Amino acid sequence: MAFPPDSVLPIGQRLKPPHGALAAAPARPVPADVDVAIIGAGVVGLSIGWRLAGRGLSVAIFDRGAAGDGTSLAATGMLAAAAEHEPGGELLLPLAVESQRLWPAFRTALEAESGIAIDYRGEGTLVVAQTRDEVARLRFRHDYQRRAGFDVEWLAGPEARRLEPGLRASVAAGLFCRGDHQVDPRLLVPALVQAFRARGGHLAEHCAVTAVETAGGHTAGVATAAGPCRTRTVIVAAGAWSAELLLPHGLDIPVRPLRGQALALRMTRQTGRLSHVVWTEQIHLAPKSDGRLIVGATMEDVGFSAAITAGGVLALLEGVHRALPSSEEMEIETVWSGFRPTTEDDAPVIGEAGIPGLLLATGHHRNGILLAPGTAAAIEELITMGALTAAAGPLGPGRFQPQPAEAMTMGVKR
Repeated sequence: MAFPPDSVLPIGQRLKPPHGALAAAPARPVPADVDVAIIGAGVVGLSIGWRLAGRGLSVAIFDRGAAGDGTSLAATGMLAAAAEHEPGGELLLPLAVESQRLWPAFRTALEAESGIAIDYRGEGTLVVAQTRDEVARLRFRHDYQRRAGFDVEWLAGPEARRLEPGLRASVAAGLFCRGDHQVDPRLLVPALVQAFRARGGHLAEHCAVTAVETAGGHTAGVATAAGPCRTRTVIVAAGAWSAELLLPHGLDIPVRPLRGQALALRMTRQTGRLSHVVWTEQIHLAPKSDGRLIVGATMEDVGFSAAITAGGVLALLEGVHRALPSSEEMEIETVWSGFRPTTEDDAPVIGEAGIPGLLLATGHHRNGILLAPGTAAAIEELITMGALTAAAGPLGPGRFQPQPAEAMTMGVKR
């Protein structure tokens, strides 16, 4: 997690997007009608909007706050399909692999259209173990990820420490995921905003959608604080806040918030710098090119409480100290919290919601930035071709619906 939303507790100077990268646009009235309305201006919603606008569709994106404030600017920016893959993640695997494949071209096009470099770093990710039990679990993870087809390499302790000399001498083994890269969300969000607007998209920040409107059983538009917007296609990409928009239509999608607390340290020549994203069993360390080291993140099921707690910060500091001794000398720049939109199976909900014209692209847990290109491609295919991509096909909301009693007994021997 990286740039703090309004719930931040600053220590020193609050982190901000680079000067001029996300300058406020003049307020404009809500468009009377568009081809597509998207609820949520996070990385997923902006990516979808950018892609659809490139197909010649008129697109408006609405957000209750500023672009990215809900979850995206609180993210670390990891593109970690391999490191994230663990037992139970088979449903998510095709979309994760497809999204990781799409990211280089996505980055190239985005930087070209926006004029903003997003600090895409391709050094790879190093997962480390320090105790005998951790080594055993890491070995299992290595074998599991290899069976899934990922290019991961087992490293003995000395090899891992040669890759990152600043790691504590107790690091006993490592797993190098060379295809797992990272970006900086503080740059990615303004780049997406700029590219979306350059394609003619309308971004309505601080303009909450109060209702999805229907007529004749079909989506008819959205009601906002600034007035209505007519459309036949609405995409709910509101992250942890998506469920509240769907309940009035009888749609109960199990998306809930999981709070994550994180902090930013300042690396210097004296403290040394990490070159790779480093994972331990407790924390993730994401070094950015401007010298920040993002330490994240806790995972707490506390609803929409944005509180930053002593226990959460202590866990982060203990985790980074355990792995990186030089962290003792690093300045703490910022501490913040954010909400991961999580489902029952930790996989997103992508597809038709059961009302013609109402689509879902939400519940991306801690993988929203990784999955953004694949999700955008899936929604584009659904709107233009009438079907999801193969990678996103299994991720529709139907998987959460109760199965009829007769279906549950099919195939059971009597």
